[in-house]
Amino acid sequence: MKSPSDDVDVVDVAVVGAGVIGSAIARVLAGHRLDVVLLDARADVGDGTSKANTAILHTGFDASPGTLESRLVAEGYHLLKEYAGRTGIPYEPTGALLVAWDPEQLAALPALRDKAERNGYRETEVVDADEVYRQVPALGPGALGGLTVPGESIICTWTTNLALATDAVNRGARLLRSHRVESISAGTDRTVLHTSGGDVHARWVVNAAGLGGDLLDAQFGFDRFHLNPRRGELLVYDKQARPLVDRIVLPVPSKVGKGVLVSPTVYGNVLLGPTAEDLTDRSDSATTEDGYAFLREKGERIMPGLLDEEVTAVYAGLRAASDVPDYTIEVSAEQRYAVAGGIRSTGLTSCMAVAEHLKGLLGAAGLPLDPRTDLPGPPRMPNIGEATLRPYADAERIARDPEYGTVTCFCERVTRGEIRDALDSTIPPRDLGGLRRRTRAMNGRCQGFYCGATVLSMLDDALTSSRVASDGADPSAPAAEPRTTGRKPAR
Repeated sequence: MKSPSDDVDVVDVAVVGAGVIGSAIARVLAGHRLDVVLLDARADVGDGTSKANTAILHTGFDASPGTLESRLVAEGYHLLKEYAGRTGIPYEPTGALLVAWDPEQLAALPALRDKAERNGYRETEVVDADEVYRQVPALGPGALGGLTVPGESIICTWTTNLALATDAVNRGARLLRSHRVESISAGTDRTVLHTSGGDVHARWVVNAAGLGGDLLDAQFGFDRFHLNPRRGELLVYDKQARPLVDRIVLPVPSKVGKGVLVSPTVYGNVLLGPTAEDLTDRSDSATTEDGYAFLREKGERIMPGLLDEEVTAVYAGLRAASDVPDYTIEVSAEQRYAVAGGIRSTGLTSCMAVAEHLKGLLGAAGLPLDPRTDLPGPPRMPNIGEATLRPYADAERIARDPEYGTVTCFCERVTRGEIRDALDSTIPPRDLGGLRRRTRAMNGRCQGFYCGATVLSMLDDALTSSRVASDGADPSAPAAEPRTTGRKPAR
C-alpha cells in the first residue's frame, strides 16, 4: 500500500529565488534532463533586489583581484553581452569615466589602472583634466583627471531577468510565483519546502533567495554569512537631460563605497545615485527626503546642469550587503543543497557565470547532469530600449499589425501591441509593476496620469480572462502556470 508521500511529485531541483541569479541557474539546469522548479516569494520574476539598480554591465576592472567575485564578473561580462545580442536585451556600450576631484583621488588612479590589469582588463587609461572635460563637457568645475574604462556598458536589468526566466520556462522549468518559503523539512531522499503556495518536494535545493539567502541558509543548519539590506536611492532625470552625458561618470572608489555616479539609461533617461544606507528592515525600499537632498548635493558638484532638468522618478533598491567579503557559492553533497549568497550589485553582470560555476559544483557533488539535445533557441525579447528601432516607429511592423501603431503611453511611446504581447507572453505580468517593467508603460513624465486607466483596463481584462480560463481560480495565477509542482513537464 502506498504511503501518502508516494503520490507526491518530487522534482529534481528546486531553485529558490527568481531574480537574475536564480533565473540564470534555473535556465542552465533546465538545459539538462532534470525536472526543475523555479519559485519566488513575489508575484513576478525579478521583483526583489534585481529590479532596482544602476543597470551597469561591469567589466570587473575594480573588483578585488583573486576573489571568486572578480573571476565571475569578468566571465559574466562576456557571457551576458553575448546573450544580450542573441535575445535582444537592450544594451549600449557607452564606456565609463572615473573622475578625480581632489589630489588624493588623482593619486589613486594609477593604482586603479594596475588593479584593473590584475583583473585581466587592460583597456583603462589615466587621462588629464583637459581630456576629462573633452569627454564630458557638462562636468562641474574642479576635476583634476580621470580613468577611462571603455568596456563599461548599460543594460536593461528588467529584460535580462525576464529573458533568463523565460528561457528557463521554455526549456521545461516550472515557475511558481507567490511561493514564499516559510520553513523546510529535510529528509533522507528529499527536502520539503513549505511555501505560502503549497509544499514543494525536491531532491536538491538551490538557494538563490537574495536578501533572504542567509535566513534560508540558516534553516539548513549553516551560519556562514549574514546579510543586511543596503538601500540605494536614485533620481531619474527626464530624457531631455540625456545630451549632458553619453557615458557613465563614476567617482573614484573610497573605503566607504563606490559613491554616487551619473549614468545614461537604455531608456533614454539619466540616473543620479545611489545612496548607501544600511537598514535592518529587509523590505524598506522607501525613498526619503534626506536621500533626495544628499543626491542633489552630490549632483551639484558632479554635473550642476543636470539639476536644472526635470526629475521623472525617484526610486530605491535594496542590495544584499554581506559580512563576507566575497560571494558565498557552496554545495553540500550530503544535504543535496547549494547556496549562491551575498551576491552584491555585481550580480547582474555575473549571473550567467555564477550559474555555470554552480552547475559545475553541483555536478561534482552528485547531481546527474545529462545535457539535452532538444533545447529550443533563446527567446527573442521585446525591445524597450532607445538604441534600436521601437515598434511605434517601425513602419513595416505597423503595416503587418496596426496595434503597433496605436500609441497608448505617449511619454514612453509604448503601443497597444506591446502591452498586448506582454500580457500574452510566456511569463505574463500579474500587476502594474510587472507590466511597467516589460513595456515601460506609465514610466514616463506623467507617471501614468494620461495612460494609466487604459493600461490598467488592459491588465484587468487579461487577468479576468485568465481567471475564466482557469475555472474560477485566482486571476493572479494564470492557468498556464501551476500553483503546485503538479505533473512533470513533457520533454
